[in-house]
Amino acid sequence: MTTPLKDTVGRYGIWSVGLRSEDPDRRGELAEAAAELEELGYGAVWLGGNSSAANAAPLIEATSTLTVGTSIQSIWQHEPDAAATAFADLESAHPGRFLLGLGVSHAKRVEQYARPYSALVGHLDGLDAAGVPAERRLLAALGPKSLRLARDRAAGSIPYLVTPEHTAHAREILGEAPLLAPELGVVPERDPVRARALAREFLEIYLPLPNYTNNFLRHGFTEDDLLDGGSDRLVDALFAWGDDQAIRTKIDAFFEAGADHVALQVLTGEPRDALPRKAWRDVATLLD
Repeated sequence: MTTPLKDTVGRYGIWSVGLRSEDPDRRGELAEAAAELEELGYGAVWLGGNSSAANAAPLIEATSTLTVGTSIQSIWQHEPDAAATAFADLESAHPGRFLLGLGVSHAKRVEQYARPYSALVGHLDGLDAAGVPAERRLLAALGPKSLRLARDRAAGSIPYLVTPEHTAHAREILGEAPLLAPELGVVPERDPVRARALAREFLEIYLPLPNYTNNFLRHGFTEDDLLDGGSDRLVDALFAWGDDQAIRTKIDAFFEAGADHVALQVLTGEPRDALPRKAWRDVATLLD
């Protein structure tokens, strides 16, 4: 009997840009970090940036049970047939360990960006034809149409930069069965000024992107909340920060809203491609 996806990924994962590094000199470091994350009890690793099966393979090879997913693979930069071949090769070597997370990226980052929803539907059609099963792919869905597509054509959704309120909305659309695995930024800093400064530094690259800001506006924020790096209200809704109890409470809010799994992106002020391994250990102590 196939293990349900919710059981495969567990309740907690780590979202990281650093773990998708293609620098061959870092291969040993990445393998060691992945093995430690598995040992710490994280069920999944989600690879940030435009990641692929090739980025996931070294981490899967270095572990025995860890699920590794792309978060996300851009539909504009990976043709369905090539993505399907890479999926099949990794599935053959390590059955059930890889999840194909897909998304449409952003107009400001993709020259050929046009009709993103239709393009995503066409990409899924191509994956169907090439044999990638719907139960092994996830969509980085934010809006209602994309969430319905995640429900009908994938195993669920891996929304990025969202609030518990969005999670409740997404669960209502998805229904009970599909996986809902939002990303959550965690700032292990108790000082409010420092914590919010770190969050705003991280948020800076996302506020110019309409896919995110439109989603904020759909869920009760205003244009004023988007100014000056984001209002305190926006920052506090999007990030977990403070003492251990405050961080735990924020994580729990996502589960209470309907999440099955939370992908924790730990932000320490280090470069985005860093591996904050001590912070990952510290956060693991807060989890069930």
